[in-house]
Amino acid sequence: MAISEQDKRHLRRCVELAAQALAVGDQPFGSVLVGADGAVLAEDRNRIHSREPTWHPEIALARWAAEHLTEQERAAAILYTSGEHCPMCSAAHAWAGLGRIVYACSAEQFGQWCQEWGLPPSPVTPLSIQQVAPNIAVDGPEPELAAQLRELYRRCFGIESKD
Repeated sequence: MAISEQDKRHLRRCVELAAQALAVGDQPFGSVLVGADGAVLAEDRNRIHSREPTWHPEIALARWAAEHLTEQERAAAILYTSGEHCPMCSAAHAWAGLGRIVYACSAEQFGQWCQEWGLPPSPVTPLSIQQVAPNIAVDGPEPELAAQLRELYRRCFGIESKD
């Protein structure tokens, strides 16, 4: 499925949430959970430094959905996120029975940027969502948001701008 204008609107909100996370000292990731009717159900941002290391927004929203939505509502929901799920978040998404995932930046893009900046590798192998949860519909990345996200990550890791 192609990324629609409505999808892009929700992805832009994810980028706003990612910027909020960075502004308070967390890594820049944000997510929005949307119901089948298009209404925003919940949203969160990364809180790995302000709460605990596994407080990724995708996991927080999977937990919220498991507590507040029926099985059918979870399956019909869409999770929008600034960055492609890590393996931990992909598994949580699948176990919670959530529906489609739409992301702005891929794990591959993020990894390429980190490598370009000389950052150490992640402690977790960056598997795609489909490798962890093959039955989930996934769309992304959204090229229109790549530059914004790259800039957030650059600032997060203290990389000097080449501009």
